[in-house]
Amino acid sequence: MPPSTSDSLVSLRNVRFAYGEREILRGIDLEIPRGKVVAIMGGSGCGKTTLLRLIGGQIQASSGEVRVADKVLKNLPKSDLYALRRRMGMLFQFGALFTDMSVFDNVAFPMREHTNLDETLIRDLVLMKLDAVGLRGAYKLMPAELSGGMARRVALARSVALDPMLIMYDEPFAGLDPISLGIIGQLIRRLNDALGASSIMVTHDVSESLEIVDHVCFVSEGRIVAQGTPAQIRESRDPFVHQFVHAEADGPVPFHYPAAPIAEDLLGAEERR
Repeated sequence: MPPSTSDSLVSLRNVRFAYGEREILRGIDLEIPRGKVVAIMGGSGCGKTTLLRLIGGQIQASSGEVRVADKVLKNLPKSDLYALRRRMGMLFQFGALFTDMSVFDNVAFPMREHTNLDETLIRDLVLMKLDAVGLRGAYKLMPAELSGGMARRVALARSVALDPMLIMYDEPFAGLDPISLGIIGQLIRRLNDALGASSIMVTHDVSESLEIVDHVCFVSEGRIVAQGTPAQIRESRDPFVHQFVHAEADGPVPFHYPAAPIAEDLLGAEERR
């Protein structure tokens, strides 16, 4: 069962969103409980990253309510929205490190932008964050000198630089080898618990996610179609969930894009010659 609103850091109520005429979200109801890690799964283009952008206040819902830390985002003045964002961390897909900054300066960036801390304290905090992801010894390196897994860990350290109340992850496991993937998964869980934060993770990686999250929501055709604990998801008989978890080609999500029967197309091509 989803948590009650009083226990939720993030709450979406009947949220709809469209890019022009193309409707992406068609009435989303979602609760992100305080202190928990929640995975949002679903096929490509179903609106998962759009949900993160709505929660971060980058875009506004066409209708419905998005509430973060008991604040309705559409009612916030810009200054209050920016203040709320400073309490959020974001791990972008593939890390998105600043390529011309060292590892140290990447992690220090949000501290320098959003606080008045002196450089001595910033140095200590950066080294502590890097130590938490096992990369304190790499603080002088440039992003080009890092492996994919190391770069993702630096990005993770940057995302928690300001001890956020909410951490959002957009495909944190994309492109990682099995060892790096396992390390990132453990760090997401450990850092969330250490900070007492809430985490939202958009991902396609079913097996790793079910090992570390508290709750899973499946999105399809702009709606939440199933949700539950990892144990409930593994045992689910819902056709969509079963197809997704077991990576089956046949199921509610079709393999073929809608088209006329192939015989009609082939015969039609013959007749036009």
